[in-house]
Amino acid sequence: MIIPVVMSGGSGSRLWPVSREHYPKQFLKLNSETHSLLQETVLRLEGLPHCRAPLVVCNEQHRFLVAEQLQTLGVVPSRILLEPEGRNTAPALALAAMAALELDDDPQLLVMPADHVIEQAEAFREAVMTGISLVDAGSLVTFGIRPTTPHTGYGYIRQGASRQDGFQVDAFIEKPDAARAQQYLDSGDYLWNSGIFLFRARQYLSELAEYAPDILQACEASYYARSEDLDFVRAGRDAFAGCRSDSIDYAVMEQTPHACVVPMDPGWNDIGAWDALHALKSRHAGQDGNTVQGDVLLHQARDNFVRSESRLVAAVGVDNLIIIETDDAVLVTDREHAQDTKQIVNELKARRRGEWQSHQRVYRPWGHYRTMVISDGFQVKEIVVNPGQTLSLQMHHHRAEHWVVVQGTARVTQGESERENGKLDSFLLSEDESTYISLGTVHRLENPGKIPLRLIEVQTGSYLGEDDIVRFDDVYGRLESQTDGADTHA
Repeated sequence: MIIPVVMSGGSGSRLWPVSREHYPKQFLKLNSETHSLLQETVLRLEGLPHCRAPLVVCNEQHRFLVAEQLQTLGVVPSRILLEPEGRNTAPALALAAMAALELDDDPQLLVMPADHVIEQAEAFREAVMTGISLVDAGSLVTFGIRPTTPHTGYGYIRQGASRQDGFQVDAFIEKPDAARAQQYLDSGDYLWNSGIFLFRARQYLSELAEYAPDILQACEASYYARSEDLDFVRAGRDAFAGCRSDSIDYAVMEQTPHACVVPMDPGWNDIGAWDALHALKSRHAGQDGNTVQGDVLLHQARDNFVRSESRLVAAVGVDNLIIIETDDAVLVTDREHAQDTKQIVNELKARRRGEWQSHQRVYRPWGHYRTMVISDGFQVKEIVVNPGQTLSLQMHHHRAEHWVVVQGTARVTQGESERENGKLDSFLLSEDESTYISLGTVHRLENPGKIPLRLIEVQTGSYLGEDDIVRFDDVYGRLESQTDGADTHA
């Protein structure tokens, strides 16, 4: 039995401003017009025999995004396992192995990052089948990509002795400089490290006990202290916080004598930065070498990648640039420096600016909202509530709200500030109707209809921060003590 483990904990900071901490690249449609990278990861499992529904590991901020994107595919996950904090792949996979052992006696775990592109799913599945025979013989398998260029952005694996249809791992090698990468390419003995693995759950835990017992001990304590929240399994926070951060490569694969590698060439790309996406899309570029997405006009420009999301972008007389436009930020970089985009994100963090973390459009389990205007004492938002969804029953200490329905039907619940002693009334609003929620009033917004509810919210008050909220009830289980900045609005 194979249980796919989809690792969905990355932030994709090198793909800023499209990828941000609260909505990172695995949830974006970067390679397809119809599916996100996470959804593509799950879909490529179709046709793999003896394969259960995926077990997804993610952080608490992204739990509803994962659930919604799987639901869109009609996929019911085996588990959605929540990491209390990021501790790299070795601890995350320890939790996943423990969860998998509750589903099967000793399943094989197919570990896949949620944010990679694999264009030839059948070639990928064939490599997995090769790996299964090695795992049955007692190996921990990683999958190596046959290199096509002397890439300096990837780690490498040096092949050792032949093992069935794979090779013993001779060494894991850090990202090389250009000269050494060329030597690796020329030798034919090196593969790119894909970060995809296959092994049995019990053997992985046994290897951790041998080479990283402190990680295993912390993860066992954390999993023992787990709790279930709706469809999510939340590992114990305190024990996991005490676990050191380490990758599976360092903690296990570089230590064990049982590591094997299966070469494959399935059209793999980790889309680590904008230059990687440009390379993927440039095959469809015009004669001038330009690749464009969205509303873009170019003149006397060559070999550029230009993406527009909200307005016209025009460029004249420029070459080899990456230009990315969103509704609140624009990135311009030479292709050779695309990997350095992360430095901009770090600077935004240092300056305490919100653009590194959230888009203007912020997603919630019930839908999304978009900030349209913000100024001293007021702000205006567009709020979209999906059919059948409902916001929490809540109140605000510092702001009042005026709602105007522009599409659909809203059910509004509101009442006195002291919910225990006060009465809550419920009424419907249709298009072009409005209501006023005064400061301190308990209220809730629902969409009882079959089409999205769209309304304009005007907030007024002395403080308009997203943390001005007191929840009394929430169908998504978002308790006030669990708010983390991603779930503070409604």
